[in-house]
Amino acid sequence: MDRAQKTEQVSALAKTLSETAVVVVTRNHGLTVAQVTDLRTKMRQAGASFKVTKNRLAKIALEGSPYQPLGELLTGPIGFATSTDPVAAAKVAVDFAKTNDKFEIVGGAMGSTVLDINGVKALASLPSLDELRGRIVGLIQAPASKIARVISTPAGNLARVFGAYANKEAA
Repeated sequence: MDRAQKTEQVSALAKTLSETAVVVVTRNHGLTVAQVTDLRTKMRQAGASFKVTKNRLAKIALEGSPYQPLGELLTGPIGFATSTDPVAAAKVAVDFAKTNDKFEIVGGAMGSTVLDINGVKALASLPSLDELRGRIVGLIQAPASKIARVISTPAGNLARVFGAYANKEAA
């Protein structure tokens, strides 16, 4: 890899880091190409991405970003799982680590907050942004449906009372 390629890779990684809400640092000891491809596919489906990079280039890309403290975690073969959704990358990384012993979560960061392994696992246990949106919509719709039911119930009761009187007089 020549200097121009290294510069391009550093700038691409720095751009990615500036656009993400969370970074999960992973260590992969002997993952096969098929396993990394499977991980990348799962990340893409969740709206996240996974990038294996050289430690030296990653440290340069981290300089000046809120994720600069992650430079201390960069030892061995590392990869970055990133996403704009604060939960997506952590969820996929934790799930993949459960099924693959060669994939290890080292730590991460959410903005300027550095997370250890337990912090990343706690973040992964939170509901995703889409799940939270669904819950909020459900909470907003529930009072409206209750109000509609309360308003329609007296009218239904009146209709039944009038029907009962009509049947009583007809009989």
